[in-house]
Amino acid sequence: MNFKSAILSILLIYTGSTSIHADEYQRGFSSSRTCTRNEYREEYIPGTRNDPGYVKKWEETVEVPCPGTNSATEKNEFDNNDCSEGTIAGGILGGGLATAISRGKDRWWAIPAGVIGGSMVGCEIDGG
Repeated sequence: MNFKSAILSILLIYTGSTSIHADEYQRGFSSSRTCTRNEYREEYIPGTRNDPGYVKKWEETVEVPCPGTNSATEKNEFDNNDCSEGTIAGGILGGGLATAISRGKDRWWAIPAGVIGGSMVGCEIDGG
């Protein structure tokens, strides 16, 4: 048996049964649903010359996400805060302030920096 077929046979043995069992409980007005799956496990216990190794086998029940339900980690949350008005107003004010403060050769970098800085501050003020 070559290496690839040995790895494939180990993976096929490891996966075992993959059926999902769902149990639903309801107490009062709340309900919960728990889905489980039986997984086949193996562990090789190495041995010595006098006491040979062996394979320990067992099945364990693990909890898995139920099919057709969205878990909290899969839920997409969207940030619908729009700060476009604050960005425009802040950019104009920042550029105007940079124009008023800077002189001579410094204007070529001060005005764009003022526009960018002002737009970032305006977005934060507007709720972004």
